[in-house]
Amino acid sequence: MKLVITTRSRGKVAEIRSTLGSAFHKFRKDIEVVTLFDMPPVPSPNETGQTFAENAKLKGIYYADKLKALCIADDSGLSVDALQGMPGVQSARFAGVGATDEQNTALLLERLSGHPRPWRALFVCVVVAALPGRVVAQATGAVQGEILPAPRGNAGFGYDPVFLISSHGKTMAELSVDEKNLISHRGVAMRSLIAELKNVGILPA
Repeated sequence: MKLVITTRSRGKVAEIRSTLGSAFHKFRKDIEVVTLFDMPPVPSPNETGQTFAENAKLKGIYYADKLKALCIADDSGLSVDALQGMPGVQSARFAGVGATDEQNTALLLERLSGHPRPWRALFVCVVVAALPGRVVAQATGAVQGEILPAPRGNAGFGYDPVFLISSHGKTMAELSVDEKNLISHRGVAMRSLIAELKNVGILPA
C-alpha cells in the first residue's frame, strides 16, 4: 500500500517525510511513503477553500480519489496581525499565481512598511490524511513569531527568512532541519496527525 505526500513543494516534502516517514517505517512496513513526484501525473486541484482546514480537506480527498491511495495533504501559511490575517490561505500566491518566495516576501514587507513594529505573526498548518471519499484524520499546528524587515538565514523556504521565533532569537531559516521540525507549525501538526492515525487504527497505538 502507498501513502502519498501530496505537495509539489520539495521543502514541504522534506519536512513531512522526515516526521511521517520514520513513523510509518517503524510501525507499518507494508506502507510505502511516496510523493506526487513518484506517481502518475495528476493536475492540481483548485484551492477554493476559505480556510486552511477547508483547503487541506479538499486536497486530501481530491488526491485520494485520483490516486486510490492513502494521501497526506496540508494547507499552511502566514497570518499577520497588522494585515488582518493576510496573506492567510493566499500565502503561496500572495504576489500572484506562480510567484517566487522572494516575490511573496517582498510584497509582504511592502504591505507592512507603513505599520508600526513589532509585526506579530502566526504560522499555521492544517494537515489531513484521506482515503477515497473521506478524511480519516486531521491535525493543526501553529507557531507564534514576528516578521523582520529583512531576511536572515539560508535554510527553509517561503517566509522562513523573515519569521523570527522570539524564544529562540532565530528566524525559521536559521534553524537546522531538526530544530525546525521540533517547533514549526508543520512539525507540530505532523506529530499530532500521527497520534490521530493511531487513534483510528491506521498506525498501531
